[in-house]
Amino acid sequence: MTAPPRPEPALAPAPAGPLAKPRLVGLFVAAILLTLVVAAVHLTQGTSAVGALDLLRLATGGDDEAARVLIASRLPRLLAGLTIGVALGFAGAAFQSVARNPLASPDTLAVNAGAHLAIVAVAAFGIALPALPAGALAFGGGIAAAALVLAMSAGGQTGTTRLVLAGSATAMALSSVTTLLLLLFEQATIGLFAWGNGSLVQSDLVAVRELAPVIGLAVVALMLLGHRLDILGLGDDTATVLGLDVRRTRVLVTLLAVLLSAAAVTLTGPVAFVGLCAPVIVRLLGRVVPGVHRHRILLPLSGITGVLIVLGSDILLRAVMGGQAGVDIPTGVVTTLFGAAVLIWLARRHRDAGPTRRPPGGHAAVRSSTFHRSVVAVAALLTVGAVLVGMLAGDTWVLLGDIVNWLNGNTGPAYTFVLDQRWPRVAAALLSGAALAVAGTTVQAVCRNPLAEPGILGITAGAGLGAVSLLTFVPLAGVWAVSGVAGLGALLAFALVYGLAWRGGLSSDRLVLIGFGAWQGGLALITFLIVSYDPWNTGKALTWLSGSTYGRTATQVLPVAIALLVLTPAVVAARRELDLLALDDDTPRVLGVRLERTRLLALGAAALLTSTAVSAVGVIGFVGLVAPHLARALVGGRHARVLPVAALLGALLVSVADTLGRTVIAPAQIPAGLVIAMIGTPYFVWLLWRSRATERSR
Repeated sequence: MTAPPRPEPALAPAPAGPLAKPRLVGLFVAAILLTLVVAAVHLTQGTSAVGALDLLRLATGGDDEAARVLIASRLPRLLAGLTIGVALGFAGAAFQSVARNPLASPDTLAVNAGAHLAIVAVAAFGIALPALPAGALAFGGGIAAAALVLAMSAGGQTGTTRLVLAGSATAMALSSVTTLLLLLFEQATIGLFAWGNGSLVQSDLVAVRELAPVIGLAVVALMLLGHRLDILGLGDDTATVLGLDVRRTRVLVTLLAVLLSAAAVTLTGPVAFVGLCAPVIVRLLGRVVPGVHRHRILLPLSGITGVLIVLGSDILLRAVMGGQAGVDIPTGVVTTLFGAAVLIWLARRHRDAGPTRRPPGGHAAVRSSTFHRSVVAVAALLTVGAVLVGMLAGDTWVLLGDIVNWLNGNTGPAYTFVLDQRWPRVAAALLSGAALAVAGTTVQAVCRNPLAEPGILGITAGAGLGAVSLLTFVPLAGVWAVSGVAGLGALLAFALVYGLAWRGGLSSDRLVLIGFGAWQGGLALITFLIVSYDPWNTGKALTWLSGSTYGRTATQVLPVAIALLVLTPAVVAARRELDLLALDDDTPRVLGVRLERTRLLALGAAALLTSTAVSAVGVIGFVGLVAPHLARALVGGRHARVLPVAALLGALLVSVADTLGRTVIAPAQIPAGLVIAMIGTPYFVWLLWRSRATERSR
């Protein structure tokens, strides 16, 4: 959690000039009055017929029904919203100040994901804990996740892109384990899918009463540390000269922020992006009201803004969708959509030239042609072996002779059924892995970012949103319709991200950050569709979102095969252009390459490859990141060599993950996407750590 002595602060230090006291007092009064109005409106909403007039009559001894509704349902929900709004607002402001980064928050630092995993892990084994012990477990999970992310991103100060990538990778890994527990222990964790997206539903005031004092003490402690945070904002060297113990202050503030985040997750589940948006909104007021950047003003205003975001989102949800939606649909879905929009807006204003922005093949070794051919041959043999093992292994093991007899049509009904069901799964894993790897190689070359992949750019979420939307509203839709809508969703997501990232040129950092926002927004919309229209089938939804070959048919595999046959040769034909794009913007122009046209065509091909893969196996991440990196490490940076090796490695990776998922705990199954996430995350972490070490040695 320590930072290098020469960071580039992304946040301006608190101004040292005189405070505009009348304006500040007016701002606080206006914020409090607005909060009271929002809270009053919030109390009038619900599933019962009790309205504002019924609640007003309670002051004169109104009916018992209104009192019961108020005490049993509406007041606990309101107090939960107030509590977590304050906690997340304070936590987000503290994280951003410690990291001196406007995108630091409980979400981007994976604190919420770590706390969520800790709580689900206990619930999966049938252990019901009171609020305080559960909060202690959540705190442990959150602090471990935050420590890892801050270590990989050098305290968050070496670049916003690195912070978001480190946090998203860690959160994806933790979420994969959480999803695995939800799938394996579906009965014990029933209802936790919606709660895992942030739900304000409360059955009583017990949890609020237990956690509110903890949150109150942490809030008071952060207020007492406000002056130290002002000094810390001047920079580590200046703060040290002024007598501040920088390390101790940073550690203490981080612990308090994680404690607040963990308490909020324990109470309502992870309500996303409140901790990101609230401090950003308050800081924007600095132009109108000087002095809000000082932490003893910034922190309470962030807490109040957090309350307004949480309660406002809940009010909007129930006003648009009806009172029952407040029970069925997590409030965190609305805050995620709002937060994704704020993140995209911040990314459009951001300029980052951190160590992640370099040609993806810049450190690859130069290999001979003989070595390249040897690598291709070995990779092909390993892939064939993985396919063969995939056909043999599963809940029912077969022999090689059984496969030969099956191919000749000589097997009995039992083995015929098993192998007829198995081969489309093996083919789906093989082809989807290759498609994702080719797409990832293309994206990394065009973005000149070795940490980019289709998932991080929102393409995967767009394809998943399209497919889930069609399956939700047209459950009998055919395979070609699902593939077509998934492709349309991927192209729309790609067009949105690319268009927003274009600002007098394409910045790779801006593209990744906007893609991350689109990814989070897409996942929130998918969750909304699932809990709104198919809430009793979360197992199917989780399997889709985790990436699984379960139940695949030959017809569902065909679009991936066609996409590979059509688009891979086109990408290979553009290998020279990809080599040039991976260098810089000027070299391709000098050599006559139509830069924007080539980028659009290359990323369009990547989007279509990704969409067909998603339509076949669901949402699988990290393949488009890991396979190109391994390929470049083996055969160098030329795309004529990288593309075939990456395709083989991607096919190998997904095939092995699928086989492991089908056999390790058979007859139960682990979705291939979860296996890949748990394999790919350590590699991703290593890449970040290596580039961090390289940067610090400069």
